[in-house]
Amino acid sequence: MDPLTHALSGALLVRAATRQLRQTIPPDHQQLSPALPLRLKIATGFIAAAFPDIDFALRLIDTLVYLNWHQGPTHSLILLPLWALLLAQCFAQLFRRYAWRLFFTPACLGLAIHIAGDLMTSYGLMLFAPFSTERYSFPLVFVIDPWFSLIIIAGLIASWFYPHQRITAMAALAGLGIYVCSLSTLYHQAIAVAQHYAKTHALHHTTVSVLPQPLSPFHWKLIIRHNGNYHIARIHLRKTAPLSGHESAADLWPWQKIAAAYRPVTENAWTEYHQFGDDPRSRDVIRNAWNAPVFEPFRAFSAFPVLERVEKSDQRLCYWFYDLRFEFPGLPPSFRYGICQQKSETDWHMLRQRGLFYID
Repeated sequence: MDPLTHALSGALLVRAATRQLRQTIPPDHQQLSPALPLRLKIATGFIAAAFPDIDFALRLIDTLVYLNWHQGPTHSLILLPLWALLLAQCFAQLFRRYAWRLFFTPACLGLAIHIAGDLMTSYGLMLFAPFSTERYSFPLVFVIDPWFSLIIIAGLIASWFYPHQRITAMAALAGLGIYVCSLSTLYHQAIAVAQHYAKTHALHHTTVSVLPQPLSPFHWKLIIRHNGNYHIARIHLRKTAPLSGHESAADLWPWQKIAAAYRPVTENAWTEYHQFGDDPRSRDVIRNAWNAPVFEPFRAFSAFPVLERVEKSDQRLCYWFYDLRFEFPGLPPSFRYGICQQKSETDWHMLRQRGLFYID
């Protein structure tokens, strides 16, 4: 999920969880520990909900280091109290009038809703780091979902106009819950479509995955893995007919072209990929290169690796791969890596293909 939506969700959750209390002065007219103002609680939730993505700094070391450790320890439920304590201490240093304990709970809430948000994307979180590096994911939401963000923004705007009532923030959180439940329904519908395809085509011992896609909650990518092959479909769960005849691709805006790639379920528009390419004669050679020790960081990162192309020249031979999670209509795939060999050498080495976005 994008960093701004994360941060806003933390502010919304803290506002919904905070009851506005009137401060009373003790009989001796001395207040031993002043209560934390609402604005500081919300600011703590805002910053804490953005904090886990500080692991972006790993990008300065190496892209694959970042890709393999993103949503790792900073997204761990086990380490959440430690990060909350760290943030609470930092806030207490900035606002010395208030004890760190007052910042701890809103920091926990901000971190928790960040983890919950990322758990609903397809990347996967190391929920139990440092004891386990296994990733968990329930992919319901694309990394940028305008509807998800708008519900949060609406709740915060309403809270601004009604600062003494948390019911507006609570209502926005309830709206988010309803939206997530509707996405869960769509997720299971997409699973059912993929399972039906596998059954009707006698694909046994398959692994079925469905991934949310950009621009609409009805856009899904279906991935069926079977004997080293991928069966891929991009579907629109509510579209019943393709583009009409007078709508040519040249007349469409870029986002309309992307949306047009998601076809009605009834079209049965499936494409087959082989992980090591379409030429059976070269698959064993490519597989051996794929298994080279130097390529292990990319193997560890990729969930659905597939050969993009073979590059042959007088200087070198390269087999370029990408992950199907990061391939979208009309755009070059992100995070493309090649296992390459110079003509005069026998050892393999890894190269990175620059992509369209900075993170590539």
